[in-house]
Amino acid sequence: MTTNHSVSLADRSTVFHSWSAQGALAPLAIAGGLGTTVWDFEGTEYLDFSSQLVNVNIGHQHPTVIAAIQEQAALLTTVAPAHANETRAKAAQLILDRAPAGFEKVFFTNGGADANENAIRMARLVTGRDKVISHYRSYHGNTGAAIVATGDWRRMPNEYSRGHVHAFGPYLYRSDFWATTPEEESERALRHLERVIQSEGADTVAAILLETIPGTAGILVPPPGYLAGVRSLADRHGILLILDEVMAGFGRTGEWFALDAFDVVPDLITFAKGVNSGYVPVGGVLIPSAIAHHFDERVFPGGLTYSGHPLAAASIVGTLTAMAEEGVVENARSIGADVIGPALRRLADSHEVVGEVRGTGVFWAIELVADRDTRAPLDAAAMGGLKGELLGRGLLPFIAETRLHVVPPAVISAEEATRGLAIIDEALATL
Repeated sequence: MTTNHSVSLADRSTVFHSWSAQGALAPLAIAGGLGTTVWDFEGTEYLDFSSQLVNVNIGHQHPTVIAAIQEQAALLTTVAPAHANETRAKAAQLILDRAPAGFEKVFFTNGGADANENAIRMARLVTGRDKVISHYRSYHGNTGAAIVATGDWRRMPNEYSRGHVHAFGPYLYRSDFWATTPEEESERALRHLERVIQSEGADTVAAILLETIPGTAGILVPPPGYLAGVRSLADRHGILLILDEVMAGFGRTGEWFALDAFDVVPDLITFAKGVNSGYVPVGGVLIPSAIAHHFDERVFPGGLTYSGHPLAAASIVGTLTAMAEEGVVENARSIGADVIGPALRRLADSHEVVGEVRGTGVFWAIELVADRDTRAPLDAAAMGGLKGELLGRGLLPFIAETRLHVVPPAVISAEEATRGLAIIDEALATL
């Protein structure tokens, strides 16, 4: 008989896990899932408030996506990227239909990391420059350039790629600029970024790479004017702006692309995760006409064996079709505005341990503190205890450092969201 213990033991015996010291791992065994719920091999159910890695936007086992993959598998399971493929072309068109005007082509990758990798490659080739500026509070993936573009601790053991520079982005709750208002934070963060560009030599900078809304770093919704200001700085200095929509895109923020809420159009857009809810590994780069045609006569020196894999493309077609037909993006927007946002603000009022709540759509963070006045972060032991309380009450959380991220699938109902938030309320009371 299959049990949680037997599966966990087999996994730990044979699988080398990401971002982990291997010896003390105790992975949760997941047997199945449907919609917003997953369960283990002994029948214990969990409301998935993590969307796994903030990617299962359309929920688990959506029948339209499953059927699209099955239909493609029966027709053609794989094809070399050099060949034309009908499903790949349809997936690209559906993505472009949701993009800002002027985007013409899609370069498909295996995930978000190599999407950012190839966007950086394009920017360097088009501009003839080398440096890439990104934020310290960021995550862009775990391949050569993407991990060095990342700002958090995961960069430090992996700094093998050249030409990367970091700057502090806006984060009013823990401002690096002594700001007291969103407007001050925006203005001062932009001035800081401009000084970094000037100090590095503007004519050496190929790209500014930013998550539209930094995700793993804390769901840091940019203050008014910040992204537009970055766009202006990039234009002034001939720098390409790359917006990383890997986590924030395709419904997560209550928009098709998070950038839609900020009236800014970048030079390149990277995506993955929500484009097919992670059912098959896939990502990509959205490319505007000018950059696409730069390579009409010049060879683009990049490619992957599985670029535009038919099963991945079919999962994109199924996902984007279902999301449009079922109003999934609109649901995420209304759940965020009407249910999650108000409930989290009530939690902030009733629990001293909550320092700040912030977010949009189904993309929120609760920042937890040991002291509201000093904003000293909660310690690791308390965060571990909180995780245990949430799991014990049937909620699967996403915890990053001293934050609890509220990131359920975009298909979540008001009733399910309310139930999950009540569990969080109960668990916070134990702190």
